[in-house]
Amino acid sequence: MRPGRTNGFILSLLALILTVGAQAQLGGDQLGTHDLTPSGSGQVKGSFSNACLYCHAPHGALSNSTPLWNQKLSVQTYNFYTSTTYHQTSVQPALNSPSKLCLSCHDGTVAPGQTVAFGTIPLTGTMKTTSVFGSDLKSSHPFSLQTPLVDSPNINTLLFGNPGKTADPTVHLVNGTIECTTCHEPHFQNIDKSLPLFLVRDSSNSTLCLACHDPTRVVNGQSNFLAGWGLSVHASASNTTSNSPYVGGYSTIAQNGCNACHMPHNASGPARLLRGPNELDCAACHSGTNTQPALLNVYSEFAKTGSHPPPVANNSHDRGEAGLLNNNRHATCVDCHNPHAAQPTTAFALPPGLRPSQNSTVGVSAADGITPVNPAVNQFEVCLRCHGTSSGKMVNVPLYGYLPVRLVSSGDPLNIVPEFALTATSSHPVVHDRSSVLPQPSLRNQMLQLDGVTSGRAMGTRIFCTDCHNADDNREFGGTGPNGPHGSKWTHILERRYEISQTLSPGGPISNLFPNPDLTGNGPYGMCAKCHDLNQIMTNTSFSNHADHINQGVSCSVCHSAHGMGGTNANVSGERLVNFDIQVVAPNGGTPIAYNRASNTCTLTCHGQTH
Repeated sequence: MRPGRTNGFILSLLALILTVGAQAQLGGDQLGTHDLTPSGSGQVKGSFSNACLYCHAPHGALSNSTPLWNQKLSVQTYNFYTSTTYHQTSVQPALNSPSKLCLSCHDGTVAPGQTVAFGTIPLTGTMKTTSVFGSDLKSSHPFSLQTPLVDSPNINTLLFGNPGKTADPTVHLVNGTIECTTCHEPHFQNIDKSLPLFLVRDSSNSTLCLACHDPTRVVNGQSNFLAGWGLSVHASASNTTSNSPYVGGYSTIAQNGCNACHMPHNASGPARLLRGPNELDCAACHSGTNTQPALLNVYSEFAKTGSHPPPVANNSHDRGEAGLLNNNRHATCVDCHNPHAAQPTTAFALPPGLRPSQNSTVGVSAADGITPVNPAVNQFEVCLRCHGTSSGKMVNVPLYGYLPVRLVSSGDPLNIVPEFALTATSSHPVVHDRSSVLPQPSLRNQMLQLDGVTSGRAMGTRIFCTDCHNADDNREFGGTGPNGPHGSKWTHILERRYEISQTLSPGGPISNLFPNPDLTGNGPYGMCAKCHDLNQIMTNTSFSNHADHINQGVSCSVCHSAHGMGGTNANVSGERLVNFDIQVVAPNGGTPIAYNRASNTCTLTCHGQTH
């Protein structure tokens, strides 16, 4: 037999052997898009009829590489995933590592069909762009890790054993590290029937991720930010998803699990592999679409007159940042919510504790406004991340409306820690119980619902920050919208209308006057009317000139601080939240501004009149 025919016979015999072997092993067209034959199901098709030969060759394959590798290998070096909460170190994969074999096609530097044993196999078609990762792998799940692995609270302890292994026998470590074949089986595309991505197992309900990540692990002194996952709404919600935008490919929120927010390759938000950076990740489901029954549209709240400010490109949330947000003022969903632990709020418990939607969030202690509380216990601790001692807060932003300047202040008008402190002369009872020293004749027994008529929650000894700063259509007080200070049609993200008097010069004529005002929940002081009976205030029980001031149209804001008195002053005791707005009132000649509760007298100049 001539040499040419001999080579042809051997090649035909090899093809027959590989074909029979492949059929015996795979039992049909299991290769899916990895079948590059003319009759294959992938976008890329070659001229060889044996699917195995595109990657493997019994003779003439690459030396010292397994398993009988035939595709030319990429010599590319890679940039790997990194973040402030990531503790491992990735190393360039060895040429004979499973990941390098996969990347010989999937980094896009070597075209499929560039074989060692058979030269270039002519191909038609191109790979999907989503299957090409390039050399910048910062947006892909870490692999090819330096061993031994570094312990981390959210990683299963089995990975640190000798030999290391995962919690699922179908998910294999390779030499103690994660490689492409830890999660992918390149010969079987449809093990997961919903996601035909060559996964080693059905990955619905986060099962593939939970083989390595352990939400139940407790490590002393370290925070497992996955804690609470098993009971969280994202792990249990049965709402169906339309996957428009794409949130994982499965039918329900619970089935998508981790995949709803994270993507293992080509993530839009590289740090923590988010599908969208910060709240864009959450918006996929929380914009009133994409789920049935539909989730409440939180994102419509951000378009209202007053809303928490979105982050900018150089000022976004980071999971590793400190509890106190110094010089990093932003308000993303995950500043106030932990998506791994959040549960639906189906009942409204009494203050001051966190609502279930804020489970396992970080807070700051009200005792000093500095010490982190992780996890936070009380709602106000979460608010104090930004609204306490932190520097770099946003001052005089027109979006939020007029900001009174108080006669007695701690210096930082946006630091509410001293205003609510136990040492404050008086304050709304957010951080501590309300005082029983002075009678409060105007205080209602029950707060009013948003309609200003119907009785709502009983008036206890504490209130929430969100009893005043809340959506104007929130569910807790009779509306149909989401709860919380996402946004409101009223300034300062107030739940209800509250008109604040202003002047062009201290002591001068007052603007924003509402003479003989409507005293119901729809009037200019509807926010105050939620808890205080304004008709009772008009009887002058606590101050002899209340009715005169209100009928003249002077706002509560001129004399009363909304939070508390964050300092001391010999002339103004601060009782009953009296702390004048010095942009409205002025000293009476050379006499300082003063208030005497015992005699119910004031000494000051206001709306051009001396008192």
